[in-house]
Amino acid sequence: MNTIKLYNSYTGRIEEFKPIKEGEVNIYYCGPTVYNYVHLGNFRPTVTFDVLSRVFKEVGYNVKLVSNYTDIDDKIIKQAKIENKTEKQLSEFYIDAYEELLDKLNVEKLYAHPKASEYIEKMAVFIDELKNMGYAYYKNNDTFFRINKVLNYGKLSKQTIKDLESGKRIEENSDKESPLDFVLWKLTDDEGIKFDTLVGRGRPGWHTECVCMVNSIFHSPLIDIHGGGFDLKFPHHENEIAQSLAHNGTILANYWMHCGFLLTNGEKMSKSLGNSILAKDVLNRHTANAVRLFFLSTPYRSPVNYEEEILNSFDDKDKKIHTSLKKAKYKLQLEKYKFNSLFDKDTYSEFISYLCDDLKTSNAITILERCLKNLNSLLAKKDSDNNDILLTYNTILKLSSILGLRFIIEDLTNDDISNFDLYNEARNNKDYEKSDIYRKKLIEKGIL
Repeated sequence: MNTIKLYNSYTGRIEEFKPIKEGEVNIYYCGPTVYNYVHLGNFRPTVTFDVLSRVFKEVGYNVKLVSNYTDIDDKIIKQAKIENKTEKQLSEFYIDAYEELLDKLNVEKLYAHPKASEYIEKMAVFIDELKNMGYAYYKNNDTFFRINKVLNYGKLSKQTIKDLESGKRIEENSDKESPLDFVLWKLTDDEGIKFDTLVGRGRPGWHTECVCMVNSIFHSPLIDIHGGGFDLKFPHHENEIAQSLAHNGTILANYWMHCGFLLTNGEKMSKSLGNSILAKDVLNRHTANAVRLFFLSTPYRSPVNYEEEILNSFDDKDKKIHTSLKKAKYKLQLEKYKFNSLFDKDTYSEFISYLCDDLKTSNAITILERCLKNLNSLLAKKDSDNNDILLTYNTILKLSSILGLRFIIEDLTNDDISNFDLYNEARNNKDYEKSDIYRKKLIEKGIL
C-alpha cells in the first residue's frame, strides 16, 4: 500500500497518513447551507475530497466519505419567506439542485449525506451533556459554549484567545461571558422553524451539527480526516474542535484539511460580497471535465482565480483528450483488435506518487498530458503497434478516472464498421464517387 502524505492544518505541516484502523479511512467535509443555488467556490472542496477518496481507494483503503447539508439556518428561514415556501420545501429544492450538479461533476456517491434536521435530538442531548459538564451555560434564552474552559482554543487557526478577542471576526453579544463564546441552542419566538427538545423549544446554532454527525455516523469520537474550505477554519472548525475536546477529549479528527479560496478579481467568491458565480451557470457554459481540470490544475491549498478564458482553455483540453481517445478506440475497433485492460504501470506509478504526496494534482495532470501527447504521436504514424496504442489508451482512461474525469466513447456499430469497409473497398476500386458517400457518413460519426 502506497504511503500517503497530507498537509495537516492543525499541526501546520505535511505528515505521513496513519489510519486509526488499518486499511480504513473515515473522511468528513462540511457541505453547503442549502438556502440558494451554490456558487462555484462551494465545489472546490467537493472535487478535492472526491479525488482524495478516489486516491485512497486506488491504493487499497476502504473509504467512508461523508458530507453534510445544513438545512436549519436563519438564512434558510429568511429565504423561505421570500420564496413563500416552508424551510423544508426550500432546503429540499436546493439539495436536489445541488445533487444534480454532483452527478454532472461525476462526484462519487458518498457513504452518507446527512442533514442537520435529522440530528436535532442528538444535538440536544449533546448540548445538555456539555451543560452538565460545565462547558455550556444558559443566558437570556440562549445556550452558549464556554471557550475559556478549553485548552489550546485557536490552535487550528493559529490564533490565541487574546488575538481573537481583539479581532473583528466575533459576534457581539452582551449576554456572553466571553465575546468568543458561541451559541449552541437558541430559544426563539420568531416565525422560523423550532423543535421541542430537552434543552427547550428552539433551534441549534451552526457549530454543533458536524460534531454530532461525525460521532453518530462513524460511531467514534475521533475520525481520520475532517475538512472543508479555508474560511471554515475559524470559527466553525475551531468551535467543532472545542466541543469535541470538551465532550470527548479528542480534536475530532487526526488530520484537518482545508482548500484555498476561489477568487474573482482577486477577492474571495461569496454571496455576501455579491461576486459569486453560480455553479449551475458555469456548468451550462463549460464541460464538467473542464471544471474539474480547472480546480485540479492548482494545488488544493492555494487560491485560484476564476476566469472565463481559463475555463474555455480547459474545455479545449477536454475536447482534445476525448477526440484522441475516440480516434484510438475507433482505429482499434476497425482493425478488429482485441481489447484488454492493461495499462502502463510505470506511468501509473509516477502518477499515483504525485497524488499520494499531498494531492499534487497539477503534477498528475502533467503525466496525463504526456500520455496524450504519446497517443497522438502513435496515431499519427502509419506503422504504430496497436499494442502500444491500446496500452496508452487504457493508461489515459485509468489516470483520468482517478481524477474523476469522465470520457464516454460509444462503440462503433456494425453499420459503422460496414461503412468503413465499403469506403475502403470503393477507394481500392477507385470509385471515388461512392467512396465520398461513405466518407461523408464516417466523418459525421467522427470515425474519419
